[in-house]
Amino acid sequence: MGRAGLQPSEGLLLERCDAIHMMFMRFRIDAVFLRTGGEVLRVVEGLRPWLGIAWCPGAASTLELAAGRAALVGVRPGDTLVIEEASAP
Repeated sequence: MGRAGLQPSEGLLLERCDAIHMMFMRFRIDAVFLRTGGEVLRVVEGLRPWLGIAWCPGAASTLELAAGRAALVGVRPGDTLVIEEASAP
């Protein structure tokens, strides 16, 4: 919230999160719901600002990506993601 958008290489990992809403957001995002260990349970593409809501029972975390990024890199349920923390510039 409060940002104009996400860069293609950016994401936001929300730990202990199995549901998100798009209130106060200014841009579309893709949401990737993950099990502990990084297994993709569900991918929701193009959530719209102010209108979108998504959830996934059993998810341990949610990765928010720039809209279209999940399809571009081919993220699908059953994949396992390795998430590396980037240092701040």
